[in-house]
Amino acid sequence: MKKRRIFLAIFIILLLGIGVFPIASSAQSDILSNGDQGAGVTDLQEKLHLLGYLDPAPTGYYGSLTEAAVQQLQQDFDLPVDGVLGPQTSYRLIEIEKVARVVHGEARGEPYEGQVAVASVIKNRVYSSEFPSSIEEVIYQKNGFTPVADGQYWLNPGSYAYRAVKDAWRGWDPSDGSTYFYNPHTATSDWIFAHTRSHRQIGGHLFATVAE
Repeated sequence: MKKRRIFLAIFIILLLGIGVFPIASSAQSDILSNGDQGAGVTDLQEKLHLLGYLDPAPTGYYGSLTEAAVQQLQQDFDLPVDGVLGPQTSYRLIEIEKVARVVHGEARGEPYEGQVAVASVIKNRVYSSEFPSSIEEVIYQKNGFTPVADGQYWLNPGSYAYRAVKDAWRGWDPSDGSTYFYNPHTATSDWIFAHTRSHRQIGGHLFATVAE
C-alpha cells in the first residue's frame, strides 16, 4: 500500500510538471512578429479582421500583410509603431475587445453612428476628470454600463462593434463629447433625467453630459 501511495504521488508530480512547461513556453511566445506562425497569430489575425485592418482570412502566418495591419492598429491607437505584437499592443487589443463588448451589449441593432457614439462615450469618460482614467476602470465602474451588470457583456461582439471602437479612437465622436447615453423610453434612473443635458439623439439613445 505504501509503495502504491509513493507511485501515485510521483505520478501526480509528473502530471503537474507536464502541465507547467507548456504554460512557461506560451508565456515566452507572447511577442509575435514577422515570420511567426501558430494559433496566436491566427487569434491576432481574427481580431485585425474584425477591426477592418486585414482583409484575407486568417492563415496563422505572420507575414507582411499582418505586420502592416498591426502597424496601422498601433498608429490609430497611439502606440509605438513597430509592427510587432508586444505586451503593449496585446493589452490594447484586450481593451478594444472590452469596449466592443459594451458597444455590442448596449447598441447592437442601433445605427452604426450610434455604435460609434457609445464607444465615444467610453473614450470621453477615460479622458474626463469625473471618471476613472483607464478603459477597464470605466467599463467596470459600478452602475456604469447595463451589459456589464446583466451579463450581455459576455456576448461575442461582431465586426461593427469592433470597427465602432476603431472609429471612435481615430477621432469620430457622433456623441458630441457626451459622457452619458440612455434610452428615454426604458431608462429607470431618475438621476439621468434630472442631472444631464442631452446633446443629440441617435437611434434610440440620447447622448448627454452632466447639466451645469
